[in-house]
Amino acid sequence: MQTWSLVSICVLLGVVVRWGVSLNYYSGAGKPPMFGDYEAQRHWQEVTYNLPVQEWYFNTTDNDLNYWGLDYPPLTAYHSWICAYIAKMINPEWVELHKSRGYESPAHKLFMRATVLVADLLIYIPAVVLYCLYLTDGSSKKKVSTLLCFLLYPGLILIDYGHFQYNGVSLGFALWGVLALGLGWDVLGSMAFSLALNYKQMELYHALPFFFYLLGKCVKLGLMGRGLFLLARIAVTVLVTFALCWLPFLSDPSQTMQVVRRIFPVARGLFEDKVANTWCSLNTLIKIRSILSSESQLYLSFACTLLAILPSCIRLLTKPTFWQFKLALANSSLAFFLFSYQVHEKSILLAALPVCLLLNNLPLMAVWFLQASTFSMLPLFLKDGLLVPYVVTSLAFLFFSIYLLSALERCSEEELRLGSLP
Repeated sequence: MQTWSLVSICVLLGVVVRWGVSLNYYSGAGKPPMFGDYEAQRHWQEVTYNLPVQEWYFNTTDNDLNYWGLDYPPLTAYHSWICAYIAKMINPEWVELHKSRGYESPAHKLFMRATVLVADLLIYIPAVVLYCLYLTDGSSKKKVSTLLCFLLYPGLILIDYGHFQYNGVSLGFALWGVLALGLGWDVLGSMAFSLALNYKQMELYHALPFFFYLLGKCVKLGLMGRGLFLLARIAVTVLVTFALCWLPFLSDPSQTMQVVRRIFPVARGLFEDKVANTWCSLNTLIKIRSILSSESQLYLSFACTLLAILPSCIRLLTKPTFWQFKLALANSSLAFFLFSYQVHEKSILLAALPVCLLLNNLPLMAVWFLQASTFSMLPLFLKDGLLVPYVVTSLAFLFFSIYLLSALERCSEEELRLGSLP
């Protein structure tokens, strides 16, 4: 009973911090004509509510794809439609076709911030609570301490509640997948991760560890017996989940291909200005985009990403333990962040999630990485006027992590050696 009281306090504190950050500026506030990600999310609500499904991803007179055109998978579009339906009931002006472009008001800001919080309360926060309580080692006090630090990770809070996005939805689904796999519910885990992929295509950062962990488990059980049955159940679950998410777009091949083209914009080149990976850094010395064709850039990115991921995935295939799975998730997401195509600075959140899973085992390394990942987005926070929330949330996270997780006390060579851990 005492543990759940502490959990409630942690969740309440996490909610208070989130709402406190939400009172600050958001991306593109008062900056026409394109505004920012806040307007992008509002515009998707406008489009999905007013236009038929068949036009959501197509350039039409009512849907200018050059103005924040929908470029995420169908589940994001359905979420936008649900938010728009509620917005329409509160104030039709918020989602009025064409006329609502660039709409800003205190009431609308309150509504948009509330949609992020509700999504977190339904998807992300419950997954964090259950993971920390059932899949971390140690006493109840240690589990609650890990939970509080997990919930106070400043990077995700500042992006979702400051800058404005819904990263907690896709990361929450992915975490539900991790939780299910850790508890041995492989089919449910596959379904949860499929939902994450159908919400944001960037969840491909975590896809190979999920694939190799489940395949390794099936091989271990025997591909001529129980392993084959498990593999078949997982395959059917993934196919059915994808089919249901894509159902409105499957009747016409041109519809399907247009959605694919929108969510994988390979024609835009290896990187743009909002990037933070190897190619952007290398470009200061070698002008890759001038030397290589777009197709060659794509192949180079794919090859380097795959080479960086394969070692941990092969080990995961031969030794499918939950610990190896968590390490592979961190390695895979970092490999994608460093070498993949069209990487934005916010993509570091996809690497931060698996590192959060290691807070209990490797507190010093995890806290250091999470602080560095938040710092890497500082130019974006400065642009959005979020310097004060950045400083306050980063210091709070550092204080609680050092005090509750004893990060500075567990830093011997033996304790930091990955091989000595489970």
